[in-house]
Amino acid sequence: MTKQNVAEQFVDILARAGVRRLYGVVGDSLNPVVDAVRRHSGIDWVHVRHEETAAFAAGAEAQITGKLAACAGSCGPGNLHLVNGLYDAHRSMAPVLALASHIPSGEIGLGYFQETHPDQLFRECSHYNELISSPRQMPRLLQTAIQHAVGQGGVSVVALPGDIAGQPAPDKPVESALVTTRPTVRPGDAEIDRLVELIDRADKVTLFCGSGTAGAHTEVMRFAEKIKSPVGHALRGKEWIQYDNPYDVGMSGLLGYGAAYEATHECDLLILLGTDFPYNAFLPDDVAIAQIDVRPERLGRRSRLDLAVWGDVKETLRCVIPRVRVKENRRFLDRMLKKHTEALEGVVKAYTRKVDRHVPIHPEYVASVLDELADEDAVFTVDTGMCNVWAARYLSPNGRRRIIGSFSHGSMANALPMAIGAQFTDRRRQVVSMSGDGGFSMLMGDFLTLVQHDLPVKVVLFDNSSLGMVELEMLVAGLPSYGTANKNPDFAAVARACGAYGVRVEKPKQLAGALKGAFKHKGPALVDIVTDPNALAVPPRIRAEMVTGFALSASKIVLDGGVGRMLQMARSNLRNVPRP
Repeated sequence: MTKQNVAEQFVDILARAGVRRLYGVVGDSLNPVVDAVRRHSGIDWVHVRHEETAAFAAGAEAQITGKLAACAGSCGPGNLHLVNGLYDAHRSMAPVLALASHIPSGEIGLGYFQETHPDQLFRECSHYNELISSPRQMPRLLQTAIQHAVGQGGVSVVALPGDIAGQPAPDKPVESALVTTRPTVRPGDAEIDRLVELIDRADKVTLFCGSGTAGAHTEVMRFAEKIKSPVGHALRGKEWIQYDNPYDVGMSGLLGYGAAYEATHECDLLILLGTDFPYNAFLPDDVAIAQIDVRPERLGRRSRLDLAVWGDVKETLRCVIPRVRVKENRRFLDRMLKKHTEALEGVVKAYTRKVDRHVPIHPEYVASVLDELADEDAVFTVDTGMCNVWAARYLSPNGRRRIIGSFSHGSMANALPMAIGAQFTDRRRQVVSMSGDGGFSMLMGDFLTLVQHDLPVKVVLFDNSSLGMVELEMLVAGLPSYGTANKNPDFAAVARACGAYGVRVEKPKQLAGALKGAFKHKGPALVDIVTDPNALAVPPRIRAEMVTGFALSASKIVLDGGVGRMLQMARSNLRNVPRP
């Protein structure tokens, strides 16, 4: 029997940790590992065209499954290309193991061809980042890296010189039991006592929810009902908390809508649930604030806190709900629900143009039709920029849909690579990449990855021939737009030339049919939609300090879908308010 080498042992450990795919680009120092994958029945090699795509794809897979995912890059430039996607995965708390293949071990530090220092380069975007310097060290080091990625939620990087990867593995490697899921974190009794006291003492309580409320929808609704609290959310909390929510007052922040801003500023106690909301200008500074988060380093870094609670949102609420007193007075909740409805109605009334006939097509119309036609369990991956706005305003969550984007890192070109990772988790599930023409063209080469692996991703391309969000940022700063125009090809023709389904849409009446045709197609498809570059967006509340890096406009178009649907729900919530 042939003796196992280090690369084969490396792949075995990844498989034992639940990794099913290794995304990357083959090359030199990485070859021993790729060959080990080729011969391993439990892991597939996913050949992409750019390592940045590999990292984004692994991050998306980890977010969809909640399990460890992996990517790899060859020495020097190859693994350097992973950096941006790894930053995104790390900031999204996605458990990802990155293999940074390295130059021959005897040449490290001597200026060898393609030499870099991965142990330094990946330090900021990882919980753990170490170099394997001997075969005997590898099993324990890789297991430690896996535990960091899974246990802390984020990225671990392992640098492996190609010559060591090809060496014989130790005869009897230490095989520790691997942790593949994170435990529930319960706060201490003292913190729960203080939180209950704060809640019982306050007359008006508002809940503001982020991605940390994943899996806690039932508990948040029970909590809101008991303390008669309006419930707002950040962008990353949208998919977890907006649906089936009779206490919904919308979203705060630069992409916000509704009465979330008012609810967070007019309460006596604001409770931040699992959110690392970055825009502190939208948070109040004159109300009591409690924050519950599973990551203690995030407590209090956005706002002054009266109480910091280290704990999982679901488990914390399970502890608190039985103990807080029922609040009978719901005047504050009803007033916020009414403000929310009025805010949405005011925007709807401002809509007077027949947008379903407007050329170029309004992106709002595209997003609303997409929301209507997409599957009830679709995964949407969203490009940074104006696509974030349309996704935030028009995609309707329901507890089964997923909405993934570079919401913390804010990278361009994330949607298509993320769609690749999402689709690999389930080829039967509908995956839609909401791409801007700037983001799509930046990593357009990986559209070929869809074709090569026959992934049925549907790319819905918002093609306004500009870097729209950057152009608006320039407008806010009083600058003329410069360097933002894109001279684009017919992207549908490009898709067809690649061997995929492609259709171009220039008139609104063509839109629904084009989307239906793409969704019906069994393989990869691209719908190139020529959209209006002058369609802008406005945050709900504006002060001068809020607009840095963001664009304002007078455009307030809202359609029957998206915010229009939220208005219907808001009206329903008002109708169902108990009357004395």
